[in-house]
Amino acid sequence: MSNPPPLAGGPQGPQALRPLLDTVLDALHDGATARGGPLPAGGPHTVTTRLRELAGDPLPHHGSGPDTALRTLVQALAEGAADPADPLCAAHLHCPPLALATAADLAVSALNPSMDSWDQAPAASALETLVTDALAHEVYGDTDHPGRSDRTGRPGHPQALVTTGGTEANQLAVLLARESHASQGPLQLITGANAHHSLPRAAWLLGLPDPVTVPAPSGTLDPAALDEALTDLPGPKLVTATAGTTDAGLIDPLTEIADICEHHGARLHIDAAYGAGLLFSPTRRAQLTGLDRAATVTLDLHKLGWQPVAAGLLAVRDPADLTPLTHHADYLNADDDTEAGLPDLLDRSLRTTRRPDILKIAVTLKALGRTGLGALVDQVCDQAQEFAATLRAHPDLELYDTPTLSTVLFRPHGASDECTAHIRRTLLTQGRAVLGRARMDGRLWLKATLLNPHTQPGDLAQLLKLVEGNTPR
Repeated sequence: MSNPPPLAGGPQGPQALRPLLDTVLDALHDGATARGGPLPAGGPHTVTTRLRELAGDPLPHHGSGPDTALRTLVQALAEGAADPADPLCAAHLHCPPLALATAADLAVSALNPSMDSWDQAPAASALETLVTDALAHEVYGDTDHPGRSDRTGRPGHPQALVTTGGTEANQLAVLLARESHASQGPLQLITGANAHHSLPRAAWLLGLPDPVTVPAPSGTLDPAALDEALTDLPGPKLVTATAGTTDAGLIDPLTEIADICEHHGARLHIDAAYGAGLLFSPTRRAQLTGLDRAATVTLDLHKLGWQPVAAGLLAVRDPADLTPLTHHADYLNADDDTEAGLPDLLDRSLRTTRRPDILKIAVTLKALGRTGLGALVDQVCDQAQEFAATLRAHPDLELYDTPTLSTVLFRPHGASDECTAHIRRTLLTQGRAVLGRARMDGRLWLKATLLNPHTQPGDLAQLLKLVEGNTPR
């Protein structure tokens, strides 16, 4: 029998990985060079045809060997990628990851710990506790709950759970709210019209009544309408606010919403998947005043945190709210093992097998510190302000509003919605630029989500020329 392929872990793992990494890096470079822009030109059919041509038979009878397989498929993926590291790829809340964080993620893949029992991830479980406690403190400060503790006896201070992103964090927040009020009847979810789609979807998944939707006429939840909606609404209530909307990067009036929730006895969850990055900025942190009054807060560091996907978290003010996640599987968290001091990891997630995504976050926080990460946040938000000023002075383009975070909405003066949509699709098909779309004030806008700290004013000037050049006259 021939020798099996080498493994990534163990003392010999690095030696086996080193030549393979050279192949990967060369293929990434060659793919990006062949692409020549923010995304491949030609549209879906052309991209699919090219991918099939490069990839060939996905399950051949005889394998091609590691070098050929890696070189071929990595180059094919890179050639056909929409690359968020390109300054003209600015459609979505999809950041270009830091090289540092990506390198840390390689270590996770090589070691392959599984965060469902301590004996599969001893150091990773300790690191996760250390870092999530620090991030929960960033959200809630010195808030604690005297006399309360989790199953491992940790003190009752705010905690954070690692998730796959904002969607899982929001769904988990709704679940915890439902369970904390289970004896009081069905939970009623109240969301703004600007809320992320994962929240009403969470109500559906959990068998809750249809959410009450509160108007957001200016793009943020209307406090007066919320107060009216909560008046005389029976049963337990969960209000969700947003700190960084997907469409325009707007922040709801958090303190006012928290006051209204307190008055009506409603629980508050804040979806800060986008906006939580402001916590690291000394100049912008005040925009999140009121965040610490929520029972739960969604964070997502693969947005304003420059992490490879996935890097979501749910911060929880009261650790007693996590009790419903308690789960027993004898082969993972036997009672006698727990009593003997082995940490129980099953109550940290609804997932069983999960990667220690905390490592890349930990490395980034350690390397950059609060000031370094805050500087990146300020840089992209300042870019958005400067870009908005350029648009405000432009004779042929219309700015929606001064940006709150790093999202800028604009459109050609006098253009119809059909024309605006056509411009976006044309640039996509040409492979020249990736812009998003958002509907605000009843009109369709082009959306530039600026998450690349290396973007220069000249890049954004080129983007505007491309929009102008594809606007019908």
